[in-house]
Amino acid sequence: MNIYKIIAGLSVICLLIATVRFYQDGIAQAGPFLIAFFITLAISFRGFTLLKGFSYTLIIFAAVTTALYYPQHFIQVNGFKLAALITPLIQLIMFGMGTSMSVKEFAGVIKMPKGVFIGVFSHFLIMPTLGFTLAKLSGFPPEIAAGIILIGCSPNGMASNVISYLAKANLALSITITAVSTMLAPIFTPLLMKFLGGTFIQIDMLKMMWDIIKMVILPIGVGILFNKYLLKRVKWLERVMPMVSMFGIAFIIVIITAAGRSSLLNIGLLLVLLVLIHNLMGYTLGYWAGRLFKMDERDCRTMAIEVGMQNGGLASGLAKEIGKIATVGLAPAVFGPLMNITGSLLANYWHRKPIKDK
Repeated sequence: MNIYKIIAGLSVICLLIATVRFYQDGIAQAGPFLIAFFITLAISFRGFTLLKGFSYTLIIFAAVTTALYYPQHFIQVNGFKLAALITPLIQLIMFGMGTSMSVKEFAGVIKMPKGVFIGVFSHFLIMPTLGFTLAKLSGFPPEIAAGIILIGCSPNGMASNVISYLAKANLALSITITAVSTMLAPIFTPLLMKFLGGTFIQIDMLKMMWDIIKMVILPIGVGILFNKYLLKRVKWLERVMPMVSMFGIAFIIVIITAAGRSSLLNIGLLLVLLVLIHNLMGYTLGYWAGRLFKMDERDCRTMAIEVGMQNGGLASGLAKEIGKIATVGLAPAVFGPLMNITGSLLANYWHRKPIKDK
């Protein structure tokens, strides 16, 4: 029998035991088996082509579950607060993003000015507006509500490029929109947060600008230079950096989950629902923004993905720099895994749907 099928069977057994323990002794006793369920399911998914893309997300679920059950291990170690690792990890992730980029990515602005302008403008209009609206309707404490706005004001993430490729969208346009929105983030993210998020929490706009420059612009710039002059000498780095980035994002989410455990247990389900609405509405309005400007189907798919997917890592880092990782950081921590699930499902749907436009 296929080893992956055996592991899938183990995951079902773990879920059954977790369910029994939950009904007999309460949710506190189900933790280890829930964690084992997510881990074994993630491993089993690696053996199925259609499910392989969800393995990483399941590992995130396992990590989050671990942080919820055993938060004391992810807040500090021997007096060292693990939250201090968030900014260096984001800088490392952004450096990795830079090593996969080159100056020619920005040439797309000249080749596809209409698509780039509409994509970047739609991104920084739709997601912040949706975030502000949902934050106002949520009834959450101001700091948690501000986190919904913060994820909406963030630029695109590299995940959008992978999803665009899988969805048979315009990959070149996707890469350029991501690059341009990331470079504009030091201006637009603080401005939008001051204007929208400032009604919930105090925002130091100049400090946020510097935080984005040091967390995103400088590491990406170093990464681009590294790609141009040194990457050919250390080809192994191309294979290692995606894994490092995945670990870094998972670890950041774990730290935030542990720090904000009490808030998550109180408003977790509603926060997940609002973040999901934010994400799905971003896809929908992004797609129809493309249709409004008479873009073809491939470009409309790109618009949907570029608008709906955010850089959750940056938003988490900004929440840490504000000093409110346990509250403002919650929405970004939830948005990331959800975005990967919905993005993968959307890409799978579009991958199977032929494009009729010429």
